[in-house]
Amino acid sequence: MAINRIFKQNQGRLLLTLGLIFMEAILGILFPLFIGKAIDGLINNNLLALVHLALPGLLLILIGGSRRLFDSRFYAKIYTQLCTSTMHKTETLNTSVKAARLNMLAEMVSFAENQLPEIIQHSIGLIAVTFIIGFLNFEIFIGAIVCGLLVFIIYLLSSKKTHDYNSSFNNEMENQVNIIALNKQSEHKYHLLKLMKWNIRLSDIETVNYSISWFIMLLLLISSIYMAMQGDNIQYGVLLTLIMYVYQFIESVVSLPLYYQQWLRLREITQRIKIV
Repeated sequence: MAINRIFKQNQGRLLLTLGLIFMEAILGILFPLFIGKAIDGLINNNLLALVHLALPGLLLILIGGSRRLFDSRFYAKIYTQLCTSTMHKTETLNTSVKAARLNMLAEMVSFAENQLPEIIQHSIGLIAVTFIIGFLNFEIFIGAIVCGLLVFIIYLLSSKKTHDYNSSFNNEMENQVNIIALNKQSEHKYHLLKLMKWNIRLSDIETVNYSISWFIMLLLLISSIYMAMQGDNIQYGVLLTLIMYVYQFIESVVSLPLYYQQWLRLREITQRIKIV
């Protein structure tokens, strides 16, 4: 059974979890506004401002907790259906390949359950926060756009190597059970060294990309604080809100490319298993 057919059969449950993710994202986007208003309210001795901050916080906890309880059960069902379908398709393959592909499927379902909600939230947040920054300070908005584009270009340039290294890693994983069955220490060691070689290369690419990206974002954060402090009659609640939105923008820009690297790995797995 193809993965798109499985999700179509569970369309109602999928729409429910996507709806909860969307609600979480909206509340997360609005939270810096609530914090800024609470600070301004306390400066004016308005304790009710804390209640206005606590209520959306409690709602965020309720929605997030409910979604996670639901998702663990929903994706357990998806994993069972995927594994049953894949094992039926791979009857002619050896045990080593089957075992490796079951692990790959677990990785895919784990990504859908744990990382996909974060991708959706960061994507929604990135779009919304960018517009909010533009409304609050146009100069910082332009700087954010430029820095964001630089980061995504960095990851795009390394995408082919990431795909190739993942392919080599998965090729070696599909031989693991057979190599273990040989019961030869030299073969075991050689197999593990090859696995770690590809793993290290993937990690090196991620480290370089992540470090360069954070350096660019650090420059954005420092320059944003400097630009926001210019001018007279500064409202500190608004100032804090702006800086928090800039930091939210930075978090999203730095996180999304990491998910892109994971997506490249899952795309290689999908092509290998041919479940789409």
